[in-house]
Amino acid sequence: MTAKLVLAGAVAAVLAGAAALWLAPRGEAPASARSAAQLEIAPLTIETAQGKREFRVELARTAAEQSRGLMHRRRMERDAGMLFVHRSPEVALMWMKNTYIPLDMLFIGADGRIARIAERTVPESEATISSGVPVIAVLELNGGTASRLGIAVGDRVRTRALPTGR
Repeated sequence: MTAKLVLAGAVAAVLAGAAALWLAPRGEAPASARSAAQLEIAPLTIETAQGKREFRVELARTAAEQSRGLMHRRRMERDAGMLFVHRSPEVALMWMKNTYIPLDMLFIGADGRIARIAERTVPESEATISSGVPVIAVLELNGGTASRLGIAVGDRVRTRALPTGR
């Protein structure tokens, strides 16, 4: 009797997993595979020569959150993004593996200013994208956002999520 219950439980688990894959939006991993918990959202402002640009960004603080990043997503809201926050300045190395949408990567120095921008990164590329200099954070936005909004190197990024609270 116990063997039958164990087998029935195993079959139920396999069927539940198959159902989750079948019901997931096309091309996306099921929610359980994406993240056990939603990331914290924080407001972020970029001060440009043309004015302030407002975003709501997901905060990727842990190694697991940063490793997963925006992988397996098919879209992102126009004013959304993801901020990868480091504990101390370091040369950031990014890639686009399993990332299906083009991104602009804004590398933010310890002074809160944009040190480098990698525009319209190539989806699913495994090429390394380097900050080139030590940075405290990397902001990922939809590809083309930087040029569309006039965001440039030297612009100031303000959010409570940065270690300095800028």
